Amino acid sequence: MTLDAAIQRLDAALSALEAATVRRAETERRRGDLETELTLMQDDRARLAVELDGALAKLNRLDAAADDVNRRVDRAIGVIRDVIGSPSLATQ
Repeated sequence: MTLDAAIQRLDAALSALEAATVRRAETERRRGDLETELTLMQDDRARLAVELDGALAKLNRLDAAADDVNRRVDRAIGVIRDVIGSPSLATQ
């Protein structure tokens, strides 16, 4: 083996090592990006869960209010029908 051949092999090995180091650094950077993204997604999920709980509570309150209004309207309709159908008003 000649000295030139050994230098070429060493140069190739160093190039391969440098490429592997760059790939490894890129992989670690991506992993850090993914971990950051995961943390952000978990924070968003927690925030959305709180908002959903609030929206469901508001919906339940609105449903209860709508039921109450419906009962009152039904009662008012009944009273109006009773008044309209009252014999004392019909004879006047």
